[in-house]
Amino acid sequence: MGLMDKIRGELIDIIEWVDDNHHAIVWRFPRFHNQIKNGAQLIVRPGQVAVMVANGKLGDVFEPGMYRLETKNLPVLSTLLGWKYGFDSPFKAEVYFVNTTVITDLKWGTPNPVMMRDSDFGPVRVRAFGTYTLRATNAATLLAELVGTDSLYEADEISELLRSIVNNAFAEVVSNSQIPVLDLAMSYRDLSEKMRHAVLEMVDDEYGLEIPQLHIVNISLPAEVEKALDVRTGMAAVGDMAAYQAYQIGSSMPVAAENPAGGLAGAGLGMGMGMAMAQPMMGGMSGMAGPGGAQGPAPGGGVPSPVPPPPVAPPPPPPVPTWHLAENGEAIGPFTQPQLGEAVTSGRMRPDTLVWRAGMPGWTQAGELAELQPLFR
Repeated sequence: MGLMDKIRGELIDIIEWVDDNHHAIVWRFPRFHNQIKNGAQLIVRPGQVAVMVANGKLGDVFEPGMYRLETKNLPVLSTLLGWKYGFDSPFKAEVYFVNTTVITDLKWGTPNPVMMRDSDFGPVRVRAFGTYTLRATNAATLLAELVGTDSLYEADEISELLRSIVNNAFAEVVSNSQIPVLDLAMSYRDLSEKMRHAVLEMVDDEYGLEIPQLHIVNISLPAEVEKALDVRTGMAAVGDMAAYQAYQIGSSMPVAAENPAGGLAGAGLGMGMGMAMAQPMMGGMSGMAGPGGAQGPAPGGGVPSPVPPPPVAPPPPPPVPTWHLAENGEAIGPFTQPQLGEAVTSGRMRPDTLVWRAGMPGWTQAGELAELQPLFR
């Protein structure tokens, strides 16, 4: 092999991009001293475009196909000088491949709750998360505004910016929709499309990108509000509370009777249940009372029957334990267990955060408490 053949072998004569990285947006073809052989073949596959850059200037954009690169056929390169050795006139340039396929599996979510005014609950905080897709539409704008001189530009490098834009669009669209929180689920599709158009207006012309799809997967309320809604739903499902209480008492009597530790307590409980069940029946006998509500004489002139005492109210439910956190040298709180879970998710509470609740001798790291360890898994 002669010297000229060896030098020719160091020059690039086939330029292509074969990649299995589905999140890559732009890739720069590697070359030796930017030298491309005059007459080299450029292969652009479906789902790609190629952009030629020479002397810092954007040149031709090549759609899918096969091309023969010659200075006389490339306007931006036509004025470049040939190589001083004079064979085949090699030239220096850069070739960027831009992925024009749809990039999927991109996620967005609200890092902080969005405040909105609801017709049913008043001011509420809502969170949301979902998915979106991304595609490059203007290779020249994308290179000029985002990529610069990077040899590889992936979707992760712009995901933070896109998530911020999507979150702003969500806050604006949902707040202006005036849809009650409980009815938002019926409007996910319409709200998603409005958000997509709002995001597209910001990224299309400015960055050369398109958002083909954007979906809201879920909109949620704080844990304590959802718990109150569950209680409200449960009460509505019960319906007639008096009939429900009578059913509960009747169902509990066989269990109380079978309790081996019942003794006198079980007997007293059974008596209390019996009196509670008899109360509605005694109400039906009130029509037999004499004037002024007094009991009439018993049949045969006996002693009037005594009025049963009112049923004893059940004890209040046990208090929900609340916690305090040590933050910047101050005690903050109280927080419920679900609120501590949100603090762990947001990074506000860590295993080494000092916590305290009533009954504890002093402040303790959260990761050392068995009841809080599941929050960090």
